[in-house]
Amino acid sequence: MHVHDETGAQTGGETGPLARALVGGSTDALAEIYRRWSSLVHTIVLRSLGDAADAEDVTQQVFVSAWNSRHTFRPEQGSIQAWLVGITRHRVADLRTQRYRNHRNLQAVALESAATPTVTDDAEWAQRLLLVRELEMMGDPRAAVIRMAFLEDRSHDDIAETLGLPLGTVKSHIRRGLLHLRQRLQEVERVSP
Repeated sequence: MHVHDETGAQTGGETGPLARALVGGSTDALAEIYRRWSSLVHTIVLRSLGDAADAEDVTQQVFVSAWNSRHTFRPEQGSIQAWLVGITRHRVADLRTQRYRNHRNLQAVALESAATPTVTDDAEWAQRLLLVRELEMMGDPRAAVIRMAFLEDRSHDDIAETLGLPLGTVKSHIRRGLLHLRQRLQEVERVSP
């Protein structure tokens, strides 16, 4: 149900007070908004990206973005749900753009490595190729986080700020990514002569 205020603008019915509380900085309002709409946001992201881990990360990013940009939300211009869907679409588009850039960068690194015969040991060469391939398969934002942390030697805080991710998410991506890469390298070593 929508009601109109004294200016005739639509206020969004029962979510009007919730929206105003969020804009005013209420963390309780944010928690209630998360409770009501996180499953919607997660479903949109999962359907758009097709990856459960990415869906969880992007869902978290959407609500962090909502909190950080709460001062820009105008309850009289639209519903909380529509605002969250808009943020979600932007975050999905950002991730897709980031994936494309990282894929392009990984291909450039692979081509550069192939053109530069600095690796003389076949096993080391195979490990480098495996690393490039695994990072490519890992997808973003995890691959971007690992590349920035280890190839660009950037701090966790810097990565979080650059990618717009919570610090805990960056650390989680690094931990999970390294475990995955270590496991894959061990698998290759076991089957190598």
